[in-house]
Amino acid sequence: VEKLIKELPSVPVDWPNGYRNSAAKDHLSNGISLQQTENSTSLRETQSMLLERIASEMNRLKFYMAHGQNMPFIENMEKRIQSASLLVDTSLGHCFVDALEHRDANAIYNCLRAYAAIDGTRNAEEIFRSTVVAPFVEKIFDNSSGIDGESADELEQDYKRIKQHIEDDCKFLLHISSRENTGLHVFSFPANSILNEVLSAIQKRKPGAFSPGRPTEFLKNYKSSLDFLTHLEGYCHTRSAVTKFRAEAVYIEFMKQWNIGVYFSLRFQEIAGTLDSSLTVTSLVPVQSSSSDPKHSQELLLKQSTCLLDCLRSCWQDDVLVISCSDKFLRLTLQLLSRYSNWLSTGLAARKSGNLGSNASSEWAVSAAPDDFIYLIHDVHHLVTEVSGNYLGHIIGLLRSCSSEVLDLVKQSILESGNSLKDLLPQVMNSIIDKLVQKSVEDLKQLKGITATYRMTNKPLPTRHSPYVSGVLRPIKTLLDGQRATTYLTDKIKNELLQSAAIEITGRYNELATDLVSVARKTESSLQKIRLGAQRRAGASSDFSDHNVSDTDKVCMQLFLDIQEYGRNLASIGVEAANIPAYRSLWQCVAPPARQNSISF
Repeated sequence: VEKLIKELPSVPVDWPNGYRNSAAKDHLSNGISLQQTENSTSLRETQSMLLERIASEMNRLKFYMAHGQNMPFIENMEKRIQSASLLVDTSLGHCFVDALEHRDANAIYNCLRAYAAIDGTRNAEEIFRSTVVAPFVEKIFDNSSGIDGESADELEQDYKRIKQHIEDDCKFLLHISSRENTGLHVFSFPANSILNEVLSAIQKRKPGAFSPGRPTEFLKNYKSSLDFLTHLEGYCHTRSAVTKFRAEAVYIEFMKQWNIGVYFSLRFQEIAGTLDSSLTVTSLVPVQSSSSDPKHSQELLLKQSTCLLDCLRSCWQDDVLVISCSDKFLRLTLQLLSRYSNWLSTGLAARKSGNLGSNASSEWAVSAAPDDFIYLIHDVHHLVTEVSGNYLGHIIGLLRSCSSEVLDLVKQSILESGNSLKDLLPQVMNSIIDKLVQKSVEDLKQLKGITATYRMTNKPLPTRHSPYVSGVLRPIKTLLDGQRATTYLTDKIKNELLQSAAIEITGRYNELATDLVSVARKTESSLQKIRLGAQRRAGASSDFSDHNVSDTDKVCMQLFLDIQEYGRNLASIGVEAANIPAYRSLWQCVAPPARQNSISF
């Protein structure tokens, strides 16, 4: 090794001054002075070839040292070996720098093989970093602070310029070191030279780029960084090289700078907090429509619903989503849907019981008018359709790289959440129906006056329906004929509301009328069963005679006339009275014997 070191030519004059004037030159010079000549390339190549041979011998020497380290004669040679190793390292470093500056491919190749032989890959990577990479990275960051309107900590433009410099200044070396079957796979210039320098520069010059406290800027920098890493991986020509790149300590350290956990926590608070704030108001808040067309009914109508959809979409927006946290964003999506469903179901329960208790967030439901629930019905339908359709499709598209099993689970979980919301629709409709029934019952209370009208009086058999009948179905007609229902409810929903409300009202009608008849008959049993002298009035039903007509008969006749009119009113709004069990029961209770088996108006 000492003999070969003495054969090395002296340092050429075109080497950098820093190296030419170094103390190492005194050790390497054998007294021969060379001028810069046209054969400088040949000189570099000769030096590099000799250094590769020296490195091979040095490798053998170190091997022998390792196996005979406790032998006295080895110990006596230790200083000579260390001195020779230092001279080889220094000389190889000078030759490698010179080869890099002149882009001498053959000399670079020989130097890299020499470094590989003496296990000096880190030295080669550090020289490449300091000689080639550091200057252009420093220049880029010197000129990058907040130019072109970008944030002072923004990295996208820096990465763009760095990529161009890698193409111009680094590609030649990366190409040499990636040749197959050369033994140069031990080097990791993309990681330990380029990425290492870039990481150091960001930490020193733009440390705010790593701060998740500004989520939007943080995510932009994070995605730009991932793109930069992908660009570096493009110089790894085998799968094993990519694996090695990702396993490097500097790669792991670089990824640790991006605290994705904190970023997600901030996004969670931001998104979930926005929805929660909208659901704690004490009333339903209509959205001011941007369209003057009342038929423009495809948009959501309540700010609470709009806020939910906005929050759901935020979870999967490009400027929010981190694909590696997609499981957390999916969980947040399901939590948002659950929060809205819980807000709705809790409010409906409070309205039904009429008791807020300690849950002030349900006040909106107690104070809401039936018309307001039309908005809710429309919005729930719209949300379920959107979540189960376009929204789900968007998520599946983003996660298309996942296995079909994972995609099926994602799809199932979102559809289940959508169905849970859809399952609340009957409760929303019942809230409307309950209020309509309550208003209708106010008119039905006038039934009690019928017995007072005919008890112990000489009034003849009634010939027309009572005035109250026309008001029984008025609340339904008013609601469904109103602008909100006409604009925002589908025909199917309106029909469901109509049929359900009609059934409920008819049920209450049947209960009240049946009780009335029952009371009348009990009262009649304690009085004279047959009244004499009742005269048949003009236009009275031929089924009855005014002779021997009881008060109960008159009450039943009045109720019969009333339910006939009620049946006609049902038909006018599209409800078949005969299909309602309670109506049939009421008919049989008050109709004359000859008419009981045939319902007609």
